[in-house]
Amino acid sequence: MMSNVKQDEKTIWAPILLKWYDAHRRDLPWRDKFPRDAYKVWVSEIMLQQTKVEAVKPYYDSWMTKFPTMQSLAAASQDDVLRQWQGLGYYSRARNLHEAVQEVVASYGGKVPDTKKEILSLKGIGEYTAGAILSMAYGEPEVAVDGNVLRIFARLYNISGNILSMPVKRQITALAQSQIPAAQAGPFNEALMDFGAMVCIPKSPRCNDCPLIAYCCAKKAGIEKELPLRITKKHIPTEQIAVCVLSHQGCWLVHRRPAKGLLASMWEFPNVIGSGAEGRNALQQLVASVGLQVAIDSASIGTLKHVFSHKIWKMTMYEGRLTDGILQTKEDWQWLPKQAYTSVPWAGPHGKITAMVE
Repeated sequence: MMSNVKQDEKTIWAPILLKWYDAHRRDLPWRDKFPRDAYKVWVSEIMLQQTKVEAVKPYYDSWMTKFPTMQSLAAASQDDVLRQWQGLGYYSRARNLHEAVQEVVASYGGKVPDTKKEILSLKGIGEYTAGAILSMAYGEPEVAVDGNVLRIFARLYNISGNILSMPVKRQITALAQSQIPAAQAGPFNEALMDFGAMVCIPKSPRCNDCPLIAYCCAKKAGIEKELPLRITKKHIPTEQIAVCVLSHQGCWLVHRRPAKGLLASMWEFPNVIGSGAEGRNALQQLVASVGLQVAIDSASIGTLKHVFSHKIWKMTMYEGRLTDGILQTKEDWQWLPKQAYTSVPWAGPHGKITAMVE
């Protein structure tokens, strides 16, 4: 069953939420007076995808210091962009943002487009980000539906269907759209974000602090902790990864990942899928492919678990010693001076390894 809506869908509660927002809004570095700067909204919303607000704050401040304008970001190298993003994860977000900003500078005169069709054509921008930019920067009556909004509306309207299904998402989007106050789309969307983060939180909503409790059908039915319903059938596989930390004359042997795919264009220590003796043998073969002979200790120097959205890496690190050979000239391999390790963008887990072995 998709919905158990019992309250009148035309009930207008948005003014109550906005009044609550005026009193309780979070102080966030990307929030200026409305209308917001489109570039700042864009950067903050991309960073906030799959990442908690507190983790984003220092990255946002650092980013805006490094790339205060779209022109400065467009002119930057991909390595500079990835270094600035390092630690936030989901690096395709940074690459897509970089490419999309370059398109805005080249094709739109450095102004973020203000129509939904044009803004959705930019790389890395979906319905949510488009709604956030259009409402907050341009005052357009667009909703920005994320997990917070899905949860809030599932409870307010007692929607028992799977909020990850397209029919339920469409239903909630329509309900949210119906609540947008005239000329207040930006504040309304931000109010929903804060309300979902501070009051209508997952698992144990703070109903005693809720300004909308009189409108909440789930609360009236006593099932506010049971909603929303999220049904996933996702199995996350685990891969065993063997890593070689090879030092020579104050340098590490490092490798740049391919330009497409997981952790694209990031730098890493030589590594293979495998474990134990099999993994160490595969590491020796990998290093031999670039002209180097290496002895690898059988005892590991540490382990590391890294969780992606779609897989888990269980990494075992081994120390290697160069016994013969000269590194063949290849752009994606190099001897990196240890003191210059911050000069390259590290693939997330490998950045952690540098701290373990330096």
